[in-house]
Amino acid sequence: MVAFHASALDGVARNPSLPTPLLLRLLAFEGDGDRPPRDALQRAGLPEPAVVAILTHPNPGARIDFAMSARAEPAQRARLADDPSPKVRAALAYGPEVYDPRTMVAPLPDAVCVRLFDDPAPSVRTALLDSPHLARSFVASMATHHSSAARRKAVSAWEILPPGERSALLADPEPEVRRAAALWECRRDAHVTAGLLRDPKSAAEALRRGLLFRADAKRCVAERTHLLALAENPSLPADLVERLAADPDEAVRLAVSIRPELDETRRMAIDFTAGDFDRGDGVQWVRDGLADPEVLRRAAVSAHPLLRRAAARSPHLPPDLLRLLARVDDPVVENLLGIHHPDTPEEVLMRVFARLGGTFSAWMAETHPRFPREGLAARYADHPDGNYRRLAVRDPAATPALIERLSHDREVWTRQAAAGDPRLPLHRLREVLHVPELASSAGANPALPEDEMAAVLDRAGVPA
Repeated sequence: MVAFHASALDGVARNPSLPTPLLLRLLAFEGDGDRPPRDALQRAGLPEPAVVAILTHPNPGARIDFAMSARAEPAQRARLADDPSPKVRAALAYGPEVYDPRTMVAPLPDAVCVRLFDDPAPSVRTALLDSPHLARSFVASMATHHSSAARRKAVSAWEILPPGERSALLADPEPEVRRAAALWECRRDAHVTAGLLRDPKSAAEALRRGLLFRADAKRCVAERTHLLALAENPSLPADLVERLAADPDEAVRLAVSIRPELDETRRMAIDFTAGDFDRGDGVQWVRDGLADPEVLRRAAVSAHPLLRRAAARSPHLPPDLLRLLARVDDPVVENLLGIHHPDTPEEVLMRVFARLGGTFSAWMAETHPRFPREGLAARYADHPDGNYRRLAVRDPAATPALIERLSHDREVWTRQAAAGDPRLPLHRLREVLHVPELASSAGANPALPEDEMAAVLDRAGVPA
């Protein structure tokens, strides 16, 4: 297939106005070993005839793309559980690969997961255990499974497991399962922690999370054993916290400075340095409390940059804390608000875009529902930077004449944005459909007439 025809076809595949007859024609495509464009296979709200066409498509690659669609309903994807190809079933078991933190993927029904975990192909079972989209209820149900890998996975649902199943996992015949279970149980049992400290594979994590006997904690401080992990331990005695707050290792002092029990005066008295790009990933008590108003308030009002950054990850920040963090002079806080909060102020999103154009954070800001639209044409249509001229297309007040002018812009990104806008005059839309670098955007333009979409399919060799 000529590359430019393929580009136009990809655009039509994601066109929201694509009529069902043309969609079905596109989904039946299998010429020269090709498969339908991924955007056709992963459209939202596929009608039942389209789903059937995908489920029965002779090319397993088409079924794999559908199995990994974040837009398909779990019940639709689940119909591939009996697919003849283990590669398709493995793709279904793992689920969608999602890179946008705003995209939430609903898990497959538990009954389907049970079937997939009994699949004869090891690759399917492995993919299921590696999936980030499993329901907690299913994970917990594997606590008594005959597979040690399944029992090891079930440990991650420790907090909802019944006491009897916890005890069984702590006494599991497989060492890896016992170790994983003990690393959860040690949070409330110092005897379990003491046992884990004798195992080099578990000592650091046990020191980070486990309930500690004072003697063990004191010995580890004296021997400087895994001090960075120990500095995070919630049960570390206060006098040992004070010793580590003055430790010569800067990383240890930083770890102490983010402890939850410190008041603001003591916290900021510690000599620490937060990295310019440190996103606060290590502030576990805040990350565990992103839906807890009290935790968010303590973190957001702190002068500690890592606590503020950790709080900025929460989509649950109340309005007053959102306003507070939006005024913080910290690019990392702004980036995180733009990614995670549904009500991030327009001015914050615009600052992220201006500072980081072309990066993931800038893309997340620009695709945010609250990214500004009104007034962009007047402000940016004649901007010297094409990345800003492109923004003029977003303005609902932009005229067809302006959109057409921008479709001739010297910067390809601006031309592509204009080519995909439904206000582009029809004569120009028909022209750009035949321009290689604009064909995909034009194919996705909702104003593209049905006969032009059909012609794209014809030129790409998609049978009628």
